[in-house]
Amino acid sequence: MAQLNDDCFAGDNRLLPLEEAFARLRNVFPPVVEIESVPLDRAVGRILAADLAAPLDVPAYDNSAVDGYALLHADLAAGAATRLRVAGRAAAGHPLGDKPGRGTAVRIFTGAPMPKGFDTVLMQEDARLEDGHVTVPPGLKHGANRRFAGEDAKRGTMAIAAGARLRAQEIGLAAAFGLTRLEVRRRLRVAVLSTGDEIAEPGSRLAAGQVYDSNRRTLVALLAGLGVEVTDLGILRDQREEIGRHLAAAAESHDAIVTSGGVSEGEEDHVREGVAALGRLHWWRVAIKPGRPVSVGQIGKTVFLGLPGNPAATMTTFFLVARPVLLQMAGAVPRPPVRFSVRAGFAQKKKPGRVEYVRVRLEAGPDGPVARRFPREGAGLLSSMVWSDGLAELPLDLERLEEGAWLAYLPFSEMT
Repeated sequence: MAQLNDDCFAGDNRLLPLEEAFARLRNVFPPVVEIESVPLDRAVGRILAADLAAPLDVPAYDNSAVDGYALLHADLAAGAATRLRVAGRAAAGHPLGDKPGRGTAVRIFTGAPMPKGFDTVLMQEDARLEDGHVTVPPGLKHGANRRFAGEDAKRGTMAIAAGARLRAQEIGLAAAFGLTRLEVRRRLRVAVLSTGDEIAEPGSRLAAGQVYDSNRRTLVALLAGLGVEVTDLGILRDQREEIGRHLAAAAESHDAIVTSGGVSEGEEDHVREGVAALGRLHWWRVAIKPGRPVSVGQIGKTVFLGLPGNPAATMTTFFLVARPVLLQMAGAVPRPPVRFSVRAGFAQKKKPGRVEYVRVRLEAGPDGPVARRFPREGAGLLSSMVWSDGLAELPLDLERLEEGAWLAYLPFSEMT
């Protein structure tokens, strides 16, 4: 009797490495071209459409970085304390009007413009004030505690590059320029659906053999983090004609369609066949675990992203495949997730010829962070993604990971 194969990844020699798969997509999915102007308070997460140069110097004038006393460094004695008369006061929004005289100091506060001709600030903690005079101890460096005009951003220089996903700091910098609106690319329109007779809507009554649909809710939440417009198309039953009809309709009004389930080789997996009938598949079956049966294709100009139905595989392939494709389409500058080197807190055998992504949590170790593996395997364990901080990446040709070896760690924060 032949031995049964308990490895669902048998035949990996025919699988496509992920890097090669992405190479095939280079320039296949151009970014959206429509541009719109949005107010700053609605620009977070959007993709900047054109380079933004600083329209003015920030700050606009030299100013004090601390509370203290402004002075001219040339008035200080070399190697000895210097006593200067306090001849004025400058506060933020209330600059000293006149140019102070030589041999004097000006009481100054953080953010206040530097008095004309003065170039150095003594911190108030280092000052001794007596009879209207301040004593400056020796050793104060020229230019100390002074911020220069244009130190943050120089007028005419590049401030934010096109393709940036706008975060709080970019919004703040735009506000510092006095801007109230930014030119951004139109949001991607993405349709999301689940397939399968075995899944039901949360809140409904479960029939025999059914489970609640978690994938669609997960995908909608992940897509919201990318700043796209999401249309939830619900659950489609395992009927080829119905699936084909809905895919065709979604392609007419969306830039991308993201599905979970129905992309493997089973008799009830109709999604992949529906896409092939309506358009084309660029690739499917990649050399990763979990998530081998992930598919990328097109229906007309609409991109199809078919993710596996097992919840952990759905999330993993969203991070590794769907996210970079959608960001490319949105016009974002490609930025691979940062991989951090950590020690493995587990040993594991691995089949060569595929990259494996292990769900891990970081814990403190004697020599730095250690990655601990979720105690159970299985692409259907959504709880493993809740427990984990990120994914450990086991390379293509690795056959065994030894405990204590260095490995690449991808935190979820780098992929959301």
